[in-house]
Amino acid sequence: MQDFSFYSPEQKMNHPLYDLKGVEVGFKRDDLIHPFISGNKWRKLKYNLKKAQETNKSHLVTFGGAWSNHILATACAGATFGYSTEAFIRGEIVDNPVLTLCQLFGMKLHFVSREQYRDKHRLFADLPDTDNAYFIDEGGWGIEATKGCREIITELSVTYSHIFCAAGTGTTAAGIAMALSENNLSSKLHVIPVLKDGSFIADEMQKLCAPMGQTVLHTDYHFGGYAKTKSELIDFIKDFVAKTGILIEPTYTGKALYALHDLIKQDTFQSGERILFVHTGGLTGLLGMLDRFKM
Repeated sequence: MQDFSFYSPEQKMNHPLYDLKGVEVGFKRDDLIHPFISGNKWRKLKYNLKKAQETNKSHLVTFGGAWSNHILATACAGATFGYSTEAFIRGEIVDNPVLTLCQLFGMKLHFVSREQYRDKHRLFADLPDTDNAYFIDEGGWGIEATKGCREIITELSVTYSHIFCAAGTGTTAAGIAMALSENNLSSKLHVIPVLKDGSFIADEMQKLCAPMGQTVLHTDYHFGGYAKTKSELIDFIKDFVAKTGILIEPTYTGKALYALHDLIKQDTFQSGERILFVHTGGLTGLLGMLDRFKM
């Protein structure tokens, strides 16, 4: 069997706001797992790769948008662990740095209309050799993905009163919620949907059989919707990166960390409480937004 073991450090973060409010904030640095198979994208791929190996599949097929961190992670994971890869890209034909990297890692790309994209299983079934192919849903969503995300909790060295993570599909949050329950931990899970009308994330978590008793969704930090930004979010990211040296981006980690800071400012947490921020990586998403950071 292949060794699919990657881990990330746990780091206590210093910031003037944390000192002012008397809270302790740790970062789970999943952004450091790998340059391209980064963050929760690796977590969601890990057990899919194991299942592909167990079922003698050597070709990975997945789905996503033109700037998808998941697509890039799958391409790199395929090259790293000996799988051929193929992806269906939603929308018009485009040429960007993320897709160029995917092709450099050997991935075959298909651009399909949004209407065609709605039936991903049909796209998969129409491939010429599905007997050798392994289906991975958009963003890695699925039960196998939650197994890797549960390990975020089992790798921790200390217990936290509160845990924060961003959510696009709800898979990472589902895995964390499962692990909290399985390990009898009382931590409250704070989930920050990055899409507008993000209350659907609760439904997606429940589809994956995640217990919801310790979960709170904060749906007001989407800044206009998926991959949308506002000047206050960009200014926050600039300030945080300059103060800490830790890179975050506007699509996922920036919004989730903004929510954490906003809630700290509102005295949501008691002095002395320990809070974990899960840095889910995805930093290549910055490549499509660099113009928003020009001084």
